[in-house]
Amino acid sequence: MKHPARVEETILVNASAESVYRAVSDLRRMGEWSPECVGVWSRSQHFEAGTRFIGWNRRRLWFWFTSCSVVRAEKARDFAFSVHTFGMPVALWGYRFEDQDSGCLVTEYWVDLRTGRSAPAAKLLGLVFTGTPPKRRSAANREGMRATLARLKAVVERA
Repeated sequence: MKHPARVEETILVNASAESVYRAVSDLRRMGEWSPECVGVWSRSQHFEAGTRFIGWNRRRLWFWFTSCSVVRAEKARDFAFSVHTFGMPVALWGYRFEDQDSGCLVTEYWVDLRTGRSAPAAKLLGLVFTGTPPKRRSAANREGMRATLARLKAVVERA
């Protein structure tokens, strides 16, 4: 069975789209809500389209880093970044924000970019670095997204 190329999860946050966007787009805070990302390093203090950064990740005993670049930074609407390892495309991670009467609908999405000629190597490296087999990656990301969004909601609503 082929794993899906895209996974999405959504949550309603009792805050404005602008305030949730502000929290998410400060990638240095990602470790506050992500169960996998433990930190981000960048020379830039502002994360806008074209900003490059290194993501530090951990899952159980596995620890790895990825090279990333912000690809979309549309204030209070959409924020996304691409992830690469050793120059090979791995994924696109992003967040959409929609103002609602009762707050902001936040959708986190992941698109698997491990396709084409580099896919077998990228999938093997994913297994080696994360301990997650390619067939489980979508399910693992869905679990992580649910945890991320719940933590994000708690942090933003507390502020």
